[in-house]
Amino acid sequence: MLRRINQCNRPEKEAYLAERRRRSSRPQSGGIKTLDQYTGLYFGILAESGMRVLLTGGTGVIGTGVIPELLAAGYQVRLLSRAASEHVSEWPAGVEAVDGDVTNATSIKNAADGCEAVLHVTGIVDEKPPEITFTSVNVEGTRNMLCEAERAGTRRFIYVSSLGAERGQSPYHQSKREAEALVREFSREFVIVRPGHVFGPGDEMISMALKMVRVSPLVPEVGLGQYRFQPLWFADAGLALAKCVSHPDVAGQTIEIAGAEVLTVHELISTLAKITDRPGLVVPVPAVLVRVACWLTERLQGLIGSRQTPALPLNTSKLTMLVEENIVADGTPNALTGMLSIQPTPLVEALKQLADLVPENPPETGVGRLERKRFWADLSGSDLDSAGLMNLFKTRITEVMPIDFCAEPGAAFQIEPGCTLSAHLPARGHVQVRVEQCDADRVTFVTIEGHPLAGIVTFSAQQQGPGLRFSVETFARAANALDWLAIKSAGHWFQDLTWKSVVEKMVKISGGTAREGVLHEAEALDDEAAAAAERWSEDLIANRKRGEREADLDERAVGAGVLNETAATTTRQQRE
Repeated sequence: MLRRINQCNRPEKEAYLAERRRRSSRPQSGGIKTLDQYTGLYFGILAESGMRVLLTGGTGVIGTGVIPELLAAGYQVRLLSRAASEHVSEWPAGVEAVDGDVTNATSIKNAADGCEAVLHVTGIVDEKPPEITFTSVNVEGTRNMLCEAERAGTRRFIYVSSLGAERGQSPYHQSKREAEALVREFSREFVIVRPGHVFGPGDEMISMALKMVRVSPLVPEVGLGQYRFQPLWFADAGLALAKCVSHPDVAGQTIEIAGAEVLTVHELISTLAKITDRPGLVVPVPAVLVRVACWLTERLQGLIGSRQTPALPLNTSKLTMLVEENIVADGTPNALTGMLSIQPTPLVEALKQLADLVPENPPETGVGRLERKRFWADLSGSDLDSAGLMNLFKTRITEVMPIDFCAEPGAAFQIEPGCTLSAHLPARGHVQVRVEQCDADRVTFVTIEGHPLAGIVTFSAQQQGPGLRFSVETFARAANALDWLAIKSAGHWFQDLTWKSVVEKMVKISGGTAREGVLHEAEALDDEAAAAAERWSEDLIANRKRGEREADLDERAVGAGVLNETAATTTRQQRE
């Protein structure tokens, strides 16, 4: 049973907060790790007893959308994935981790203990035989989760299928159809949710198309781009799935959810071009040629690995689904706006948000040796201290950078915590970096997918006796094999010229001088030093995500009347 915390009196709220803090810091058994360093929102709509939900596949696009909604509704979330303990640090208190693989029944044993609901999201749209196949993950993985939920006495099993599963002819849809049949045999309550294409940070279609529009002067589209689909923003999908945990009307139902707008691939590409101000030339490609290209790419990835080959926004299974068209069928209700009463995010608004939410491309995702470079100058004669010099850098970043560093409409033009900056690289297109660290005397960027580098860039100002030192330090490797070739030919020269220019510009606008000019050093890191740099970038990204998610939950708490602004501010200061 659910209730709104607003209906509780203040002592009840405070008592519940204290109990949730106590629960979130209590050691867990069975190998479960709890993040207990932070506290976030505990209220919005609350499960009467702090209901626990087991979420599989919570590290993907759908999981990223559903976890905040579960937390905001007062649920405890148990995250099950192969690397859950690595991802749990990105989330506030109330999320615990179980490392397990749905294809291995032994590894998920006891994962559902104490859970009132299982939300099974894990699924694949790309096979990597022989280990990772549609049968092993989408079918047998679902069977294993159903068995675990039956054993644990779980009240409700929610299965995330796919729009068109009942009629699609792709191997993916066939596997989803088989899994649905298994779910309908669950002995207690079940819910089957068929979402349209869920897009959000890192999704494998729209995010990929966005990156292609940004970096390529020629944008291929299948046929004449006439194929229709009905995309669903990941935050809307997350809210819908969170509602399915306790909504009384969905039990035993198969529901379809999708965005409100149906569009063609051509309309999508045109919209992305406007958002990014990248009006590339659209090149129609017959579906049969696209199918051949997908087949060849999949074979090549099987031979040399996916990280060494350029990624395509489609594979053969996705192409089949695209041609079949992924929309809610005529006469079938869209449960998002109907049964679940959710107003979907307008498509253009969601795409604009997506433009600044593409995931990072940190050093561990690249290829080749990790290189460290440092450029610096020792300043004298400036009236600024280290904080003043860095503030100058933060507010005049577009002037300091030798390239266009505000390349897209509405892009950030000053450095703020967590903001995404868009730049134009000659002969490359638009690339992005994200501010992961923004201290008084230090700013750190991490490159974003689509950038030719996978790396970190740190800008810092330090007192050096009576003077100052401004420095730029990079840890980077090529993003993929093609970028490695480009960097080896001319990229190194362009990078060095860029960072030297930045330091020179900072010397000039500081009002001081650098007698020795810009100094420079570079080295290829050994495995131990490279691993340390990679861990550092992982921590930076996780800390930023956790901080933003805590702030979001606290903001919801203020809006729901659970916390006042003063209490929320105090909570944020205590975390910091």
